[in-house]
Amino acid sequence: MTRSINDIKAVRPIIGMEIHVQLATRTKLLSRALSTAWPGADDAPPNTLTDPVVLALPGALPVMNRAAVELSMLVGLALGCRLNTRTTWDRKSYFYPDLPKAYQTSQFDLPICGEGALDVPAMDESGFINFDAPTNRVRLTRAHLEEDAGRLIHDEGEYSLVDLNRAGTPLLEIVSEPDMHSPEEAVAFGRYVRMICKAVGATGGVMMRGHMRFEPNINCTLTLNDGSEIVTPIVEVKNLNSFRSLAGAVAYEIAEQPMRWVETGEVNGPGMKSTRGFDDDKQITVLQRSKEDALDYRFFPEPDLVPVLVDDKWISDVRSRLPELPMAMMKRYINEQGLGERDAQQIAQSRAAAGLFDESRELAAAGGVPVQDADRQASILIIRSVSKAANDRGLSIGELNLKSERLADLVAMRHEGEVSAQSADQIVSMMCFSQDSPGAIAKREGLVMNSDTGQLEAWCDEVIAEQPEMVEQIRGGKASAIGRLIGEVKKKSGGSADAKLVKEILTRKIN
Repeated sequence: MTRSINDIKAVRPIIGMEIHVQLATRTKLLSRALSTAWPGADDAPPNTLTDPVVLALPGALPVMNRAAVELSMLVGLALGCRLNTRTTWDRKSYFYPDLPKAYQTSQFDLPICGEGALDVPAMDESGFINFDAPTNRVRLTRAHLEEDAGRLIHDEGEYSLVDLNRAGTPLLEIVSEPDMHSPEEAVAFGRYVRMICKAVGATGGVMMRGHMRFEPNINCTLTLNDGSEIVTPIVEVKNLNSFRSLAGAVAYEIAEQPMRWVETGEVNGPGMKSTRGFDDDKQITVLQRSKEDALDYRFFPEPDLVPVLVDDKWISDVRSRLPELPMAMMKRYINEQGLGERDAQQIAQSRAAAGLFDESRELAAAGGVPVQDADRQASILIIRSVSKAANDRGLSIGELNLKSERLADLVAMRHEGEVSAQSADQIVSMMCFSQDSPGAIAKREGLVMNSDTGQLEAWCDEVIAEQPEMVEQIRGGKASAIGRLIGEVKKKSGGSADAKLVKEILTRKIN
């Protein structure tokens, strides 16, 4: 039968997702070796975070990590999943050089988290939520706990090295139903799950450190000109660790699968699923192997681990640890604190940023700053100054040495006009390694705003006399030129002049 791309009337993508989340426990899933997901541990020299259990030495017996179980429950509750009251462990058998046991301890028929659903908001390319657009409901099949494999390092095809530091790190695999139909919906789902997992403290969510990896399952329903439908074979794209790669892999498969059907005539069915890798440079997927079915893994119950029974009290205790989730927090910031949608999202995406914001604005308001200005100044400090200090150091906001009490003092100083926004950046940076108050730092560094009207008037008179052409431009209607004069006054003051007051004085004198 001769097939042509012109035979295809419509293409409907079908996308499901597997998201692998490294849980931020101190130790590994089945041993007391330090986990690479623990802050700072990922820099350890190769093959140093191991022990007899990780190395699968004879006689070594696993012990389940309670913290990993509880973090899995916490994520499940945040995702709206049903928790199973009895969960068991299974051996998933396959041989690979970075899997010392030749099997992976995982969960098959009784995972820790059962079915659930998420209403995923629409997002733009930068990940900002469009609150006015409809949400996409994505059903969740399960979330099961397993151990991560090690890492292979390939040297241009000549040889491979094995690093087992990552082996045994607790991994929560979140599996969705195929309820996404575009690259945008797939990326939004990935971003939203990451946002929730970070909010409950389950993971650091640092993509380049492998804290989260995405594996979309993609195929298409092809509607032909005669009204019949063809379903293409499912392709699973492995180990994507950026949203750019996720979007690129999904978009490529959606475009390529109709062409593959034209060339091969292959349709979805048993044994037809394949796995592919993604080439970031070429923006294409590359065939790796045909995909194993569940029977190929020869699952059987893990004899060295007892089932975990989850009673109502345990679920209640874990549920009590659930923080306010990001979407609810954003809506509160918008409706109650008066923040813009983007500002609300920037703060709500970081637990540390949200904690600093909520505490510092409340303390500032309690200290006499009007509530509205406390909210506004605190949000500006978090989004601008605190984020800048973290980025400059290559740290997260939570890793900075910042206390909400001192940030509240700086909020009050900004409200009173004692320091400029630029000076606030410098003060926050210095607060990260100093225990001095922001007021003491501002005085020591000469960052206190000069509001001495007499001195400012004198500086303004000097600048007006020195810049007659600029003054005439302003009088002629070029109002933006006053910024140049303000800058000259600030130079004379050594940066301490109150820009707002300077502008008022200059405007009065020139006009």
